[in-house]
Amino acid sequence: MKTDIHFSSASAEWETPQALFDAKNADYNFTLDVCATPENAKCARFFTREQNGLIQPWAPERCWMNPPYGREIGWWLKKAANEAGYGAFVMCLVPARTDTAWWHDYVMFYSANIEYIRGRLKFGGHKNSAPFPSALVTFGI
Repeated sequence: MKTDIHFSSASAEWETPQALFDAKNADYNFTLDVCATPENAKCARFFTREQNGLIQPWAPERCWMNPPYGREIGWWLKKAANEAGYGAFVMCLVPARTDTAWWHDYVMFYSANIEYIRGRLKFGGHKNSAPFPSALVTFGI
C-alpha cells in the first residue's frame, strides 16, 4: 500500500465546515485531527501531510477525519476502521459515495455508523455548495 499521501489537488481538499465540526465536537470532544494542515486543523493536536497520519497510531484518541477526497480516500477509511480495532473513536466526513469499492469494503463491511447529511455542505474555501452529498461515518462506537 502506498502511504505517501499528497494533498496537492485542490479538488481533493474540502475544508470541514466549522459549524458542522463544532456541533459534533460538542458531543464527542475530539482530541486529534488525523488529516489536516496547520491552516485547517480542527483539533489542537493534528497530523499533517508530512507526518502522514496513515502511518501514525491513532488509538486511544477521539479522532476527527476529513480525508482528501481523491483516490487515496479508501486508504484513510481502511486506517480508520483498523484504528477503531485498537481503541480509537474515529468520525469521518466523507462524500456519500455508496457505489464505490471503499464504501463497501470499509464503511459497510465494518458496520460503521452512518449519518447522511441533508443537503449539500458548503466547505471552507469554496464559494458554492459541494457537488456531492456527504456523510459522517463513525468507527469505534
